[in-house]
Amino acid sequence: MPDWLTVYYREPLELTHGEGRHVWDADGRRYLDFFGGVLTTMTAHALPEVTEAVARQAGRILHTSTLYLSRHMVELAERIASLSGIPDARVFFTTSGTEANDAALLLATSFRRSNQILAMRNSYHGRSFSAVGVTGNSSWSPTSLSPLQTLYVHGGFRAPGPYARLSDEQFTEACVADLEDMLGQTHGNVAALIAEPVQGVGGFTAPPDGLYAAFRRVLARHGILWISDEVQTGWGRTGEHFWGWQAHAASGPPDLLTFAKGIGNGMSVGGVVARAEVMNCLDANSISTFGGSPVTMAAALANLTYLLEHDLQGNARRVGGLLIERLRAVTAGLPVVREVRGRGLMIGIELVEHDGSPSPRAAALALEHAREQGLLVGRGGREGNTLRIAPPMTLTVAEAEEGAAALDGALRQVQRTIGEKERS
Repeated sequence: MPDWLTVYYREPLELTHGEGRHVWDADGRRYLDFFGGVLTTMTAHALPEVTEAVARQAGRILHTSTLYLSRHMVELAERIASLSGIPDARVFFTTSGTEANDAALLLATSFRRSNQILAMRNSYHGRSFSAVGVTGNSSWSPTSLSPLQTLYVHGGFRAPGPYARLSDEQFTEACVADLEDMLGQTHGNVAALIAEPVQGVGGFTAPPDGLYAAFRRVLARHGILWISDEVQTGWGRTGEHFWGWQAHAASGPPDLLTFAKGIGNGMSVGGVVARAEVMNCLDANSISTFGGSPVTMAAALANLTYLLEHDLQGNARRVGGLLIERLRAVTAGLPVVREVRGRGLMIGIELVEHDGSPSPRAAALALEHAREQGLLVGRGGREGNTLRIAPPMTLTVAEAEEGAAALDGALRQVQRTIGEKERS
């Protein structure tokens, strides 16, 4: 395995099985899972409806490729097209969010005949050559080489930076002015803006509602497409909306929407939705060998059906709201915690040093202490100083309370450790 392969914990953890919101390691210890394999186990571990769909399909045929029709693929495409909000939508399936964003960039640059892309600072869009080329978080962008000319604009996160103390309205105005200024310095046609409605790897940061609607009005004047990267925000996880773009709905739906992670509940499923004019612009043949696999499509269709029938978006709103308030209560008065932020079951806890500077060491300690408390969480942020909390969307109130209590204990241990080092 390569040296650059990121692995959590000083003693790496081997997970052997899971059920509901819990997983077990090779030593038989049980953990409450507040990260879901990076927001991928969206409904639950070993959800019977999904595992049974996988088993039934696996007993029939495992693989065909998109050269052949698959009933599950067609049915899933129809449902996603309808849910997307994009008129006259077409859906192309891939195996990951990276590949979905790569396909969206191919479509946008081909449609606009331009390799210029607008992207957000602090963003993350995957690990392919093109996706890295539009990633605005240097911790996850290992090369400056790119097939794209990427122009980074402000707006995905507020602090730190020159706009940190602005009101929502002032912040939006300043970011729109920044966008206008950027476009005034470009040569040729910019193809698209790609943006996460909530920045995932960036630490679950989000702009004020309506910012991308304001951006869209500027983009529309120039014919620039909008790609909404919904790989982490889609399917109702934020509680308030089914898609992250809907927090900016005054501008209407995006031209392209990418998805992955949670829809497969652990199976490798991704895709891009685009209006037909954009999706059909390619003038060469293309297939996906593993995108639209009969097994992954059966799993995703069963998973989406379960999510809709059990109103998991509503559960994310209710239980996520309770969890956010509980976390704010237990961390009040802890100097190491700068902010608890988020929506639904997409929550970030930003940690800082005694002087208010970002503290990646506090986040690393918190990750370890939470594990000791039987809780698994993620980590992100521009400086790697934010805990990422994104449990399966079937999380119960009792489990939310249990997780909050574990984080309370873990963060108090971090506070004591950092305080002792400061005194010494």
